[in-house]
Amino acid sequence: MFIAIIAFFVLLLIRIPIALVLGMTTVIYIVVSGNMGVMITIPQRLYSGMENYGLLAIPLFMLAGELMNSGGLTKRLVGFAQTFVGHFRGGLAYVNVLANMMLASIIGSATAQIAMMSKTMVPAMEKEGYSKKFSAATTASAGLLGPIIPPSMLFIIYGVGSGVSIGSMFLAGVLPGILLSLGFIVLIAITGMKQQWPTHKRATLADMAKKFVQVIPALFVPAVIIIGVISGMFTPTESAAIACIIALLSGFFFYRELELKEIPNVLVNTAKTTATITLLIAMANIFGWMLSFEQIPQSIATWMVSLTDNPLVFLLLVNIFLLVVGMFMDGIAALVLLIPIFSPLLVMYGIDPIHFGVIMCINLSVGLLTPPIGSGLYITSSLVNISIGDLTRAIFPFLLMTYLVILILTYVPQIVLWLPSFLAN
Repeated sequence: MFIAIIAFFVLLLIRIPIALVLGMTTVIYIVVSGNMGVMITIPQRLYSGMENYGLLAIPLFMLAGELMNSGGLTKRLVGFAQTFVGHFRGGLAYVNVLANMMLASIIGSATAQIAMMSKTMVPAMEKEGYSKKFSAATTASAGLLGPIIPPSMLFIIYGVGSGVSIGSMFLAGVLPGILLSLGFIVLIAITGMKQQWPTHKRATLADMAKKFVQVIPALFVPAVIIIGVISGMFTPTESAAIACIIALLSGFFFYRELELKEIPNVLVNTAKTTATITLLIAMANIFGWMLSFEQIPQSIATWMVSLTDNPLVFLLLVNIFLLVVGMFMDGIAALVLLIPIFSPLLVMYGIDPIHFGVIMCINLSVGLLTPPIGSGLYITSSLVNISIGDLTRAIFPFLLMTYLVILILTYVPQIVLWLPSFLAN
């Protein structure tokens, strides 16, 4: 097992894709341990890791996001946000956060959202006089809302792995997402007062009404997802399918920006993203089998229990551990690996699995913006042509605000659990 662990970190450090690292490490373990008979079962284990109906929501949500972007719905959401808050000091930065909030209720992927908004918002903010560093930091940070506000791929994977209702996870993410957005808005307001950004003319009521009418079809997509799940009319997977239909019809017939020739490209992009995620889940499944075979989850659980029997201290240790893990490992892979480790401990400490799931997903998402792996940093850096060092320094205040929100959510679980419990009664 020691050789397999060394191989894991070496492969990770030389920048082998994480999905391949997980699979290669498992094969190395099997060869070194001499359990060659197990090799025959690997294809079956890869397949069984994907054999879950809840995972079908992932490609559907990705398809809905692609259709919205190609059909002009994304552009209308940004314009709608700008009409209502663009006149405040630092208005375009507020627009950035609000637009990311609305897109988070459609895309569910932080990396996809960061890539999309970096190409849209950073050039627009630079034209308005914002520095490139601040523009890029705001955009990348607001992309963290993608895995928090429903639908969220991380919530789907956590629900599948832990047995928790995916619908309940979606509801639990609403208030934390709003709280994090408000934290970013407060930070932007303070920065705006210090730097004295210019203000813009307030939009007229007629302009607001016009923008609202234009954005109605785009707002239908998140509305169907959230209302459908809350009311119990649809499962998350079914709501994703209906969201795809609405996005398709809106792009074709209402906005008339989606053309038939673009559909193959939309489907190819969706397939590529989905393939990346599903390969990661499949490889993480066989890697998780290796850990279970060696009883590593049980050993870690025993060690953490020996440290403290206080649930508050346990949650603090978990937060620190997850933040470190998120710096070195993709959130989805880490989630699949860590769920079997932490799930048995929740009963021992009396922690609600929904509350823990939200904390876990947010912590791992922060890793997107922290070196050395920080895929969100590299995406933003490459798209807007800014150095990783400058971006990391600019993003630090946003990370501090995120850590503060994580602590609040950790020790005030009612914020996470109120909406699921309220709508369950």
